[in-house]
Amino acid sequence: MFSRRHLLKSGSLLPMALTGIGASAQSKPAKLTILSHRVHMSVISQGKSGDLTAEWSKKNGIAIEWVTLDTGPLHERMFREASLGSTSIDLAFIVNTRATPVVANLFEPLDSWMQSNPLEDPADLFPGLVNAMKFGGKQYAVPHRHATTGFHYNEAIFKERGVPIPKTFEDVIEAAKKLTFTRPDGSQVFGFLIEGDNYPNVIDMARAYDGDFITSDFKLGVNQPPMLRAVQTMRDFYAAGVIPRNWTAIKGEEVNTWMQSGRVAMTITSFGRTQFYNDKDKAKHPGDVKVMAIPASKELQGKYPESAPAKTEFWSMCMPKNAAHKAYAWSLIKELSSKENTVKAGLSGNGPVRSSSYADARYTSTLPYAAAEAATLKVARVPLPAFDNAAKAGDIFVEELQSAVLGRKPVQLAMQDAERRVKPLLP
Repeated sequence: MFSRRHLLKSGSLLPMALTGIGASAQSKPAKLTILSHRVHMSVISQGKSGDLTAEWSKKNGIAIEWVTLDTGPLHERMFREASLGSTSIDLAFIVNTRATPVVANLFEPLDSWMQSNPLEDPADLFPGLVNAMKFGGKQYAVPHRHATTGFHYNEAIFKERGVPIPKTFEDVIEAAKKLTFTRPDGSQVFGFLIEGDNYPNVIDMARAYDGDFITSDFKLGVNQPPMLRAVQTMRDFYAAGVIPRNWTAIKGEEVNTWMQSGRVAMTITSFGRTQFYNDKDKAKHPGDVKVMAIPASKELQGKYPESAPAKTEFWSMCMPKNAAHKAYAWSLIKELSSKENTVKAGLSGNGPVRSSSYADARYTSTLPYAAAEAATLKVARVPLPAFDNAAKAGDIFVEELQSAVLGRKPVQLAMQDAERRVKPLLP
């Protein structure tokens, strides 16, 4: 028989702070392996606030190993690892669009861990983000980082053309036309631009009218008036030259580059992009690109006085069901989810997932858009509910959207076809 002292020395018993379901059966590892996008490693271990895992690692005597991949390969690796008999991955980051009921079965339900070793003030986490990671009544992940959409505009271009800052989405549409022009040096400025090979920002436009592509209870809104208005707006923009002729090939990073270089007056993208647009070393108009909440349509100003219900997408932390060191992984999740570390991550560029972060002067004093982002988060919704055919549904919508914007199909017909093709894919 081994003495308790021998077991503690060998690491066979977990520290009391880590006790929980199955804890006594888990030996202390030399390291925990985290599978993530590079942005998570950058924010958590290399940000302005220092390494947020350092104190936990020192206290527990466990090193942290990061495995970082781009979004697609990251999820492919994650699902493959979680499908094996065992895995070396202890903690993984998953984006909400990849979290489906089928995928959830590969991960550890967290309810028992949350009861035995609770997160700090779980009610402080934005409920929409938490609830989106529930399947069959069980919690499978804890939110860590959000990207919520704001309305960015180049104040210098507005002043150059004598156009007032929009207060409603109808104002946005009118401003886009007036801000499309050619400068004396021959350079073209486009009044408005969003990526052309994806769907979320068109959903943002429909949200200005409180619309959706697919609602949270899986009802199709693609052929309803709000979405039809959004798509018709993009069609009108294309016909009038407000957006480039190669719009369907424009990707998100190109939009960002054009905003930074002063070639675009307005865009819809995550609040955090404003720092990139105002980079003093690279931006054409550093300090002039502002961000605010997306203004709602004039008929919805009473319902949404501060912000249209823009989209939010987010990353969460989860544990593979076949992981070997869950008690330690859960302890690290708890550490990274604390109020203090949520603020510290926010100071390094993370979108805070706790409402208390938006009341912390350390965070709000560094970000002029904190109040607008907080107001948006109160009404924000994910662009699509998670389901097994979500990616295919999104591809169909983009195909029909592009047909409508390019004038190959009437807007109404394109959205009818999208509705017809997507409906069989819904759960």
